[in-house]
Amino acid sequence: MRVGDSPANDSDLNDIPAATVPPAEGRLRTYARLGKLDVYDYYPAIAVALSALLLPSGRLTAGELTASGLFLLGSVFVIMSMVALDDVTGYRDGSDIANYGPDDPLRNKRRKPLVAGTLTVRQALRFALATAVVGAALWAAAGLAAPHRPTWTLVLLAALFVVSLQYSYGLKISYHGFQEAFICGLGVGMVMATYGLAAGHFSGFLLVQAVLFGFGPLMFGVYSNTNDIPGDRAVGRPTVAALTSPRGNAVFVGALSAAEFLLGAAASATGLAPWWFVLLMLPVTALRTRQYLVGFRTGDIMRARRIGFRTHRVGFLLLIAANLLAGAEAVA
Repeated sequence: MRVGDSPANDSDLNDIPAATVPPAEGRLRTYARLGKLDVYDYYPAIAVALSALLLPSGRLTAGELTASGLFLLGSVFVIMSMVALDDVTGYRDGSDIANYGPDDPLRNKRRKPLVAGTLTVRQALRFALATAVVGAALWAAAGLAAPHRPTWTLVLLAALFVVSLQYSYGLKISYHGFQEAFICGLGVGMVMATYGLAAGHFSGFLLVQAVLFGFGPLMFGVYSNTNDIPGDRAVGRPTVAALTSPRGNAVFVGALSAAEFLLGAAASATGLAPWWFVLLMLPVTALRTRQYLVGFRTGDIMRARRIGFRTHRVGFLLLIAANLLAGAEAVA
């Protein structure tokens, strides 16, 4: 039995706040914290995909913009539902209480409204249900408005919705060894779904970019997991960091860092991407190296995690630049 399962499953206790700390901010802001609206790093997936369509025409059609806009809005709601359900599970099994407890002053408890006591479990579940319904409706509207509806894209949309809500609730896929794969896969899926709806066909170069985009959230996620080892081990959440030794985890993160570079290099070498693509992405490689050294040589995991956010943001800007440069070459 996971820590906290029994009281959380009692309907009378679902309305009892997780702590006695009184709310110190507005309810809307508290729900924004529950939905992690300040973490926007999946949403530029739409810009990466659309940048591949901007040239040679120099513009995007009304259908492409409408479908992409609806998909973006739907993504915000689906991800809010996903992270709210993740908070519910993390509170119920005790991992969030452990990871955001008094022994870890580096973590802001207000980011976890259930731990801070500013929302109840029942309120969080209602929020998750409402945002899931809105997200599903917006994604359905995106499919209807899209200029193209290839079967693989529609299947991908349905899979993204179902799997996202099962991340740590329901089937709890992140509790069965798939957390790291999902974190990367969500970014990949969002890039490819946007492109499929707008372009109507598959692109190998864009798939490479989608995987590199997905590496962004993955490469700050694995540092979060490294910081959360005690809490995750206590509740049996099998992240690589929790399952391996410190050395094994360092090797794993180092291998991921190298794989990110090697993917771009292989794409350039095989002609799947322009020859200059690997050179354009070198700033990401440099930042990723610094992130690793700060995290595993200096031992400052949370600072390394922050470097990961910056690295991802540099990375998706370079991916957009790559698409614009490739498009300009095609025009010339």
